[in-house]
Amino acid sequence: MQVLMIVVIAAVLLAGLLSLHRRQVSFAKLVFIALLGGIVYGVILQVMFGATSKVITQAIDWINIVGNGYIALLQMLVIPLIFVSLMGAFTRLQVAQNLKRIATVTLTTLLGTTAVAALLGYASVVMFHLQGADFIGKAVATSDALSSIKDHQAELGDLTLPQQIVSFIPTNVMADFAGTRATSTIGVVIFTLLLGLAYLWVKEQDQASAKLIARGVEALNLLVSRLVKMVLELTPYGVFALITKAAATSDFDSMARLAIFIVAAYVGAIVMFIVHALLLSVNGINPVTYFKKAWPVLLFAFTSRTSGGSLPLNVKTQREAMGVDATVANFAASFGLTIGQNGCAGLYPAMVATIIAPTTGVNVLSWQWMLTIIAVVTVASFGVAGVGGGATFTTLIVLGTLHLPVGILGVLIAIDPIVDMIRTALNVNDAMLAGVLTSKNLGTLDKAQLTDATQVVTAEL
Repeated sequence: MQVLMIVVIAAVLLAGLLSLHRRQVSFAKLVFIALLGGIVYGVILQVMFGATSKVITQAIDWINIVGNGYIALLQMLVIPLIFVSLMGAFTRLQVAQNLKRIATVTLTTLLGTTAVAALLGYASVVMFHLQGADFIGKAVATSDALSSIKDHQAELGDLTLPQQIVSFIPTNVMADFAGTRATSTIGVVIFTLLLGLAYLWVKEQDQASAKLIARGVEALNLLVSRLVKMVLELTPYGVFALITKAAATSDFDSMARLAIFIVAAYVGAIVMFIVHALLLSVNGINPVTYFKKAWPVLLFAFTSRTSGGSLPLNVKTQREAMGVDATVANFAASFGLTIGQNGCAGLYPAMVATIIAPTTGVNVLSWQWMLTIIAVVTVASFGVAGVGGGATFTTLIVLGTLHLPVGILGVLIAIDPIVDMIRTALNVNDAMLAGVLTSKNLGTLDKAQLTDATQVVTAEL
């Protein structure tokens, strides 16, 4: 009866969100209400029954039909979105010579900011005196955390970092479209880039065939966009279920013990957002205007914890609110999903490695270590997954390359959902930043659209 009551109350709260949705409450407000509602309801459940009680476990299992179903739908969209976004970028490309400049500026922004994020991750650990992991005390990794790490290690195999980079190249593209590898996402990106280059050759040799291909890609894009709209309309309900689970099952004791790590991660991420703002200012773009327009996307990323699921809102915001042309927006968003994520592939792996290294006798205060961690993290940021587990995957690559143990990572996974929120928002902002700066560099940025306060984006695609 207790489980049934919890589930019924959750259903009533979800119905309340539906009522607000029908009254056309704005997307950002609806997601924020879902976030607060999930936190309050989850905390009440944990206080009443305990994070590990059988009642909570069973009730959350039912509630998260909505949450897990939402995440599954987002994961379903990632590969099709990457394919149509990148192919659409090629078919809309007006001058083939611009391709090199677009790729160069976008990748430079993504990888350059990842290097800075790695430096900030290192600095936050040193500033909060976390090196050596004394703050963990006697905490041990749970069996679920260790199982998760073993699964990721099995996907990585015994490959060195150079071998892992080579493994990104797809040998069976259909398998990568099916998502059978941890690196399937970047495999699809590489294949689509090659296919796009092939399209440019066809365009030069046979314009009639190229027009036919472009029409097909546009039709596919319309179909996928409609599917994306259907899934995004479920966002508030998915967010409520996911946040309820996080608040009800995240052990308060673990969070209290590891609170210093959470604070350090959030401080590092906030400083990285400031770095993004400085880059905008240097390029003559008002950071306040930018972040006002980016807010709905960042809120979506923060609450859903999925960079991949943020892709459609990311692209639309760049195109319709920030004045970025379609080609650059698609390139920046797709590249940012798989290369150089500031949060999951920059800040976090650097923090974890710097925390663990002293336990093996490494002097992390030396300049050699600082340069090493920045270099390794930046290179390892290629191929990070866009939905779920990306930070763990990249961190394991970094730890393996540096020959560091992974046991402490298993302890930190206990509070990973809390840290993952800010990591994901930082990832998505970096991709949008790359789009804006690239378009500015090419002279295609619509400044009037960027400065128009009325040009904002919701979930309506």
